[in-house]
Amino acid sequence: MLALQRRHSTVKPLLAILQAGEDDSLLEISKKIAGRIGLNVTQICLTKECTEDEIVEEVLKLNDDPRVHGVHLRLPPASLTSRVLNALKPEKDVDGISDLNMGRLVRGDLSKGFVPPRASAVMDLLEKHGIHLIYVAVMALTFPSEGTPFKRRQSMQNADAVVLLGAKNMDFPHTWVRPGAAVICCEPTLETGSVEYIVIVIKITLYGAPRYLICCSRWLQAQQYQPWHLQCLKLQPLTPVPSDIEISRAQTPKPVDQLAEEIGLLPEELEAYGRSKAKVRLSLLDRLHKQPDGKYVLVAGITPTPLGEGKSTVTIGLVQALSAHLKLNSFACLRQPSQGPTFGVKGGAAGGGYAQVIPMEEFNLHLTGDIHAITAANNLVAAAIDARMLHEATQSDKALFNRLVPSVNGVRRFSPIQISRLHRLGINKIDPASLTPQDVSTFVRLDLDPSKITWQRVVDTNDRFLRKITVGQASTEKGQMRETGFDIAVASEIMAILALADSLEDMRTRLARMVVGTSRSGQPVTAEDLGVSGALVVLMKDAIKPTLMQTLEGTPVFVHAGPFANIAHGNSSVLADKLALKLVGRDGFVVTEAGFGADIGMEKFFNIKCRTSGLRPDVVVLVATVRALKMHGGGSNVSAGAPLPREYIDENLSLVAGGCQSNLRKQIQIAHLFGVPVVVALNVFKTDTQAEIELVCQMAKESGASDAVPCHHWAQGGRGSLDLARAVNEAASRPSNFQFLYNIEMPIVEKIRTIATKVYGADDIELSPEAVAKIDYYNQQGYGSLPICMAKTHLSLSHMPDKKGVPTGFVLPIRDVRASIGAGFIYPLVGTMSTMPGLPTRPCFYDIDLDPVTEEITGLF
Repeated sequence: MLALQRRHSTVKPLLAILQAGEDDSLLEISKKIAGRIGLNVTQICLTKECTEDEIVEEVLKLNDDPRVHGVHLRLPPASLTSRVLNALKPEKDVDGISDLNMGRLVRGDLSKGFVPPRASAVMDLLEKHGIHLIYVAVMALTFPSEGTPFKRRQSMQNADAVVLLGAKNMDFPHTWVRPGAAVICCEPTLETGSVEYIVIVIKITLYGAPRYLICCSRWLQAQQYQPWHLQCLKLQPLTPVPSDIEISRAQTPKPVDQLAEEIGLLPEELEAYGRSKAKVRLSLLDRLHKQPDGKYVLVAGITPTPLGEGKSTVTIGLVQALSAHLKLNSFACLRQPSQGPTFGVKGGAAGGGYAQVIPMEEFNLHLTGDIHAITAANNLVAAAIDARMLHEATQSDKALFNRLVPSVNGVRRFSPIQISRLHRLGINKIDPASLTPQDVSTFVRLDLDPSKITWQRVVDTNDRFLRKITVGQASTEKGQMRETGFDIAVASEIMAILALADSLEDMRTRLARMVVGTSRSGQPVTAEDLGVSGALVVLMKDAIKPTLMQTLEGTPVFVHAGPFANIAHGNSSVLADKLALKLVGRDGFVVTEAGFGADIGMEKFFNIKCRTSGLRPDVVVLVATVRALKMHGGGSNVSAGAPLPREYIDENLSLVAGGCQSNLRKQIQIAHLFGVPVVVALNVFKTDTQAEIELVCQMAKESGASDAVPCHHWAQGGRGSLDLARAVNEAASRPSNFQFLYNIEMPIVEKIRTIATKVYGADDIELSPEAVAKIDYYNQQGYGSLPICMAKTHLSLSHMPDKKGVPTGFVLPIRDVRASIGAGFIYPLVGTMSTMPGLPTRPCFYDIDLDPVTEEITGLF
């Protein structure tokens, strides 16, 4: 059996002593020395009869324990097998006895790892006498039986110093070394009893303190911000440009642990998911909390067409240009795509051409399972709602109470989450026996109104037939039928919470306050009332960590969260941005993307995300395309997958000018409402003419953009976005006068009116009676100071999708107002919003398959 003892305080850094037996003498001595240098010590005791497997198992535990920063193996010589020594991570091997550390010593590389104590003492001794080691030659000298000559005598005769280890009582002739050479004899210990203890004390005093000090200083150094040593990947763009998946497969990504080391992440801050992606732990924020943030850049777009304008490719091309070509630290922060559009009509969201996140198959499919975690958490809430309604409808107060607070071994106790509910109800009791019958009834009855349940189930598939369903039809549900429906997973409020939370504790608080429905008495019912909030944070504990990936040129990317940009705010996570801003350093750049056009994604980024995070943007990159500007200038409508009309292929300066004077100018003005400089990025397509490109850039500058540049990243990678990178760098160097559009304490109606008139250009708003009643209810419940998240079409500045350019003379109709209390915003509904897409006649999945031999995916983009 393995007898394990761990005795230590919580002070860091921590040295672990792994030993056989219960002798505490080394522990006490080590603590005295370690205490003087700010090091903590723990002791792990194994039985003296422990096997090699048991020792290796314990060593591996110490390797994986982020609290342990150094390990000293105090084991019998017979237990120090090669397998045991090399199981220990070299960076934790304070004795320097693993093969890798010994190899570094032989090579003379003392910058990493540790040097064996006796070797360290010998080198110190030599240096004190003016002998500085440049290269250390170590050879296997055989200590023979008496009368047998030493081997490799000639090598010793060429040495400046000869160190004899364990050569006691050996006759060592002076002729074996050249004149003037130093001979140093090292004895590991004396042999017997109390004398051995004294020698151990001397060894620790002489060699241990510096060794522990190295461990301590290296740990402290590692905790500081680490300059980047980014090794970028080379691109060799081809003409014509191959398919996205062919480009992705032609580039071999760096191992994710290598990328992490290059950008200053510690090994214990990384949780690898295969070779090319990893979760990053939030402890990074604590380690770098004093590190100044880098520059914060938002990529938004003009009002999009059904063809998409390429915000993701611009984002990726920009960071490739900044890092791989201008040698400035930069990080892209992107949303995780839903699998619904991936197999539907839109395709993936990894960028395109030579500006992609790789491997793009992993990016666009399961990634690290965050959306699956959201699906599980969301549907657990839905199951809890229906189950609670069934049990309340079929049981008495007493029966409900006995089942909710069961007697275990004759004792009945409330769980912490139940005590929290009692306190919210004003019942300040913790003994179940002390509750009155009225207390019991109040406690056990949520009394949910089936017609006012707002929570729906989710699935990450475009399935139109789940938009409205009936549940509870089986006889076992005892007639508890009701109508409900499914949303796509990324429309879940839990996704919005993931994107806005700034810590695990904050996520727990937000999950608890999610309102799932209303009681018959008109009171909101939360996930905390259902008793499920603790389980939700358990399901989401890994999803809260951003996923690290890389671009085609080997620059870092965080992929995290992907909330809808209509009923939610449509931005990647606050945590990904905060982590990246610390990692890039003061002069680095974090480039993140907002969904849809600037009137939706950018407005929500500023008024919701920045208000929540406390972060302030330095620059807005506004993406435009010639073909989108032609549509806003009066061109005919287009559909994804259909052939483009001739005006979108042939030069048409009149349509381009019309789009610039209307939609492009308006979106620049919207950014200026927030006091942020704008750089226009014209995403160039092969059908664009030079005259059209020059016209767009000229008119953008005339409309107030700091700069406007054509971008060729799709065909050239980062090199094609160098002008954009320089323009962003220049704009970020100027002061930003960021301001919110509205005061958060304004009445809900006035906040909605402010967005409608100042951003969309409406004359006014019109509230339906239902919307008025909802606003009154939210004010009564204390939700009036939440920000506004408008849910409207992304295809127009107005509520009418076919109205392009800059519509005027319209009143914005608000048909309903809803609330995501956990996420922390009110969302008015402008028109009908579908939260479950459907599949087209010919979805993308017709072309997708897998080669059973190579396991390569075909037909994916």
